[in-house]
Amino acid sequence: MVLARLILGLLCLSPMTGYELKKHFDSSINHFWNADKAQIYRTLAQLVDKGYATVRTVAQSNYPDRQEHHITDAGREVLTGWLSAGAVQSPERDPFMGQVFFAAELEREDIEALLVQRREATQFILDDYLSQREGIDMRAAADRRSFLMAATLDHAIRQQAAELEWLDAVLEYLP
Repeated sequence: MVLARLILGLLCLSPMTGYELKKHFDSSINHFWNADKAQIYRTLAQLVDKGYATVRTVAQSNYPDRQEHHITDAGREVLTGWLSAGAVQSPERDPFMGQVFFAAELEREDIEALLVQRREATQFILDDYLSQREGIDMRAAADRRSFLMAATLDHAIRQQAAELEWLDAVLEYLP
């Protein structure tokens, strides 16, 4: 359900092909939601079947025709209903936290290796988010949409920074 609402939100920005939607997922919302190409195309077909989106074939010279998806009024109603339904708190499932919880079964060096590996991965993600933020200042956003898009990236950056701080503390105080 959330994936369908996110796709409707992206279609509110502009009509897009499935390929363009995947590019937008990878470049603009990957810090809070991932979707592979098959999930996107399957969900697009469902949105069209339900009347929340339409498909328009756009002829192109020297390229295959584009299958451009447009949000419908019914799709906008569904999206607006989801946006105004209130904040959704989803239960967190984090396999790494399960590993940490039971890591006392390991030798200290193995626990350190686990934590260092996670730290390296977290730093990589943080660096990626920081590079996405270059030139973006949410305080200087031109409009509400740009501000809120930048705010979600800022949230992801702060989450990764907090995880690094936590990992450093665990590594420092590990008995």
